[in-house]
Amino acid sequence: MKKGLALVLTAAFCVAAVTGCGSSSKETKAETKAETSAETTAETGEETSGTAEAGTKLTVAASPTPHAEILNAAKELMAEKGIELEVIEFTDYVQPNKVVDAGDVDANYFQHLPYLENFNEEQGTKLVSAGAIHYEPLGIYPGKSSDLADIPDGAEIIVPNDATNEARALLLLEANGIITLKEDAGLNATANDIAENPHNVKIVEMEAAQIARAVEDADFVVLNGNYALQANFSVEKDALAKEEADSEAAQTYANIIAVREGDEERPEIKTLVEVLKSDEIKSFIETTYEGAVLPIE
Repeated sequence: MKKGLALVLTAAFCVAAVTGCGSSSKETKAETKAETSAETTAETGEETSGTAEAGTKLTVAASPTPHAEILNAAKELMAEKGIELEVIEFTDYVQPNKVVDAGDVDANYFQHLPYLENFNEEQGTKLVSAGAIHYEPLGIYPGKSSDLADIPDGAEIIVPNDATNEARALLLLEANGIITLKEDAGLNATANDIAENPHNVKIVEMEAAQIARAVEDADFVVLNGNYALQANFSVEKDALAKEEADSEAAQTYANIIAVREGDEERPEIKTLVEVLKSDEIKSFIETTYEGAVLPIE
């Protein structure tokens, strides 16, 4: 089961090619939806910040794993609140934002806020976060060594070589007293920002997907949750340390529900976020993904 989940997780996080999308008719569709909602509010004299009307349908674009799986687990809870939740799966990281921006779907669930902000800047879209749902923690795992309290002098630690995850890995090492980074290095940290290195550890940068194959060659490795499963690690049982829910990285890179600007106030969107942050869905996430995916507070 762990190997199967790992392969699905790995595939789900791959980025596919960019394709075009968007037309004036789609924009008109989204505008009409907003106008209809406003007219209904005016006619009834009621605010829409309460419960969504019975029979409401909400369409959400999502990556297959874990996002679509989490949404599917929420369908019954949404139905109890009078909302039909339709989940449309995408395997790339571009189209889910395109279809939300065009008004073809109501929301998406696949990305973290820094990615969304960069997408808005590059594409000229105006999408916003309606709420943070989960994060996928990096963890420190044993290789030739297994005790963070007894690190060999000159130990090799493999970290992901992409900018985002390398910074997260270095922050995790710092949080566990292995290194100290320069002040304000934060989420832009690189190996050049190491200010103190009492164990003289050697930071080895490697493409994230390849690290699992090199576990036996290093003293410790820092892995994303999905790749940890691929290496037959249990995030809950085998991680010597992992990003906590209140860490800067977890809060920054939490996966979000994204919507068109202004739609975050729609009752059905607020209900979706509430359901996804409910105890029932938190329990589903914790028991299904063995620590590779964790609910955000």
